[in-house]
Amino acid sequence: MESLSEQSFMILAALADRPRHGYALVTEVAALSGDRIHLRASTLYAALERLTGRGLVEPDRDEVENGRLRRYYRLTDAGAAAVEEESARMAAQARAARQRLARRTPRLGTAG
Repeated sequence: MESLSEQSFMILAALADRPRHGYALVTEVAALSGDRIHLRASTLYAALERLTGRGLVEPDRDEVENGRLRRYYRLTDAGAAAVEEESARMAAQARAARQRLARRTPRLGTAG
């Protein structure tokens, strides 16, 4: 599988539990990232287009609310597998980093 950018991973994760429309995705990604990732609309829709092209996301439905069209997107089975695979990869990297930190020899004479 081609690796995912952090933004793409977070968009897929935001869709893991249910379909969402654009604004809901923006707010969910912010919440999931601890308010660290703030997607602009142009960034979100470009990412959704790429993820749709890769078969990881697909349109779910369109609804009109207050005169505005909202397109909902959902995670495909391939998208769920990608989230699972990327999560496992990140967990393995985090374990390796923690193991190395546990073996770290502090430098003497440094304030810390």
